[in-house]
Amino acid sequence: MSSVNTAVTDTSAVKSIESKLILIVSFALLGGGLLWLQQEVSEKQALLLLVGTLLGITLYHAAFGFTTAWRNFIINRRGKGLRAQMLMLAVGVCLFFPALSVGELFGTEVRGFIRPLGWSVLVGAFIFGIGMQLGNGCASGNLYHVGGGQLRAIPSMIGFTVGALWATKDYEWWTGLPQIAPVSLVDDLGVVMAIIANLALFAAIAAFTFWLEKRYHGNVEKDDAGSDRSLTQRLVSGPWPFIWGAVALALLNFVTLAMIGNPWAVAVAYPLWGAKLAMLLELELELDFWTYWLQPGRETALGEPLQYDAFSVINIGVVLGALMAASLAGKFSLQWRLPWQHWLAAILGGLMLGYGATIAFGCNIGAYFGGIVSGSLHGWLWLVAAFVGSLLGTYLRPLFALPNEAGARSSC
Repeated sequence: MSSVNTAVTDTSAVKSIESKLILIVSFALLGGGLLWLQQEVSEKQALLLLVGTLLGITLYHAAFGFTTAWRNFIINRRGKGLRAQMLMLAVGVCLFFPALSVGELFGTEVRGFIRPLGWSVLVGAFIFGIGMQLGNGCASGNLYHVGGGQLRAIPSMIGFTVGALWATKDYEWWTGLPQIAPVSLVDDLGVVMAIIANLALFAAIAAFTFWLEKRYHGNVEKDDAGSDRSLTQRLVSGPWPFIWGAVALALLNFVTLAMIGNPWAVAVAYPLWGAKLAMLLELELELDFWTYWLQPGRETALGEPLQYDAFSVINIGVVLGALMAASLAGKFSLQWRLPWQHWLAAILGGLMLGYGATIAFGCNIGAYFGGIVSGSLHGWLWLVAAFVGSLLGTYLRPLFALPNEAGARSSC
């Protein structure tokens, strides 16, 4: 018995040492990255890396995501994750709408993501919803999965990049289909009424989840993650309640708005990564003639190094933040062994994520969160279409030997 205890103690000691080493590495990478960006690019890019790091820590410690939250509601009729999303959006609209109506925030000109409503959003979000469930993660989820050591997210990210680049070629066709002109609730209703209308919708969705959960289970699941630990321990090492993650993500997205003039958009970086890779491999794709790359900002990003792209820098920060959070929690471990069906699902899911996000003007962050807190009606259309796609994707998962059991704290 003593030999077993000794073995367990030795294993724990090794894990502790590994976590400390990884923590040192993560801080070194962050410090080096901040210094390099400040000297070679700008102080703003360095600060964006820091914001991304804080986003990664938040996503990891709160296990905050969209894929599992939606699946948990669909399969188990548990709505804690979905209610957290409504809280995040509620905080978001209260912060974003006044700033966007003025058009300026702390001296920075700000604009929301106001996009048209059409087949590109409807089909793209639906495809994205299926991809979320097959790929076991969304755009932000894959980033913090990789940072936490889940190398199995890499095939999904590769698929995302390829699918996004593919979609830029078809972008002109999709956006040329019949569509309704962009609708800004802030412009049409005014700030106060737009906030009230959105808060009422968030409250209605949250109330529905309460009702359904009580009907099926007789109770509502508590959000008490880490309640047995001190406040300092929870902040540093996690886990965080979903409510903490919801508020932190809304605030950090608001900081992003103040820094770059737009909400955070995870998926925008993926087609750029694909294009840069295609250029590196000297693939003859004629990107300069694709409508997607002729739009303001995208043409510039195509010609500049990646460190000048705000969204790429933030996304890299998310990976670093998750690496740091996983080491602080003592949970970092490289995970890559999966059945072949899971690898296939990850690649297919990634392709659908990338293609869907690009034609739908964004992913769960850029179109769902970013669209709704911008007051754009397309964000609500994206939510409905993606949820329906996620519903289908949930029931397709068993075809790839993917389990549908979704624990309350499952990541992403």
